[in-house]
Amino acid sequence: MSYDDHNIFAKILRGEIPSQTVKETEHTLAFKDIAPQAPHHVLVIPKGAYVTADDFAANASEAEIVDFWRTFGDIVAELGVAADGYRIISNAGRDGLQEVPHYHLHILAGRSMGPMLLKTD
Repeated sequence: MSYDDHNIFAKILRGEIPSQTVKETEHTLAFKDIAPQAPHHVLVIPKGAYVTADDFAANASEAEIVDFWRTFGDIVAELGVAADGYRIISNAGRDGLQEVPHYHLHILAGRSMGPMLLKTD
């Protein structure tokens, strides 16, 4: 999957589509999911054009990587969800059911998330 600069997150980063910003830094943007699956559902995206977690890990600068993960940690602290727990999800590629070709994390918290996967065989 190659980066598509017309994806919804690229449009949000350019200000073409509004979002409910939770936190913004030099290299990272976090905003509320428009279809929340939990009481707290925040998307965290790098501002650079990375498609998946492995693309980000291989090609982002140290500054981008540190900023991304520190921003993630700040959000968890600000939401006050560390004690009760949270789930982070990042889908990659076709088999991972990635819908937007821009690396992103979902932070879900505020209720029990249930089992991680259900057997479907």
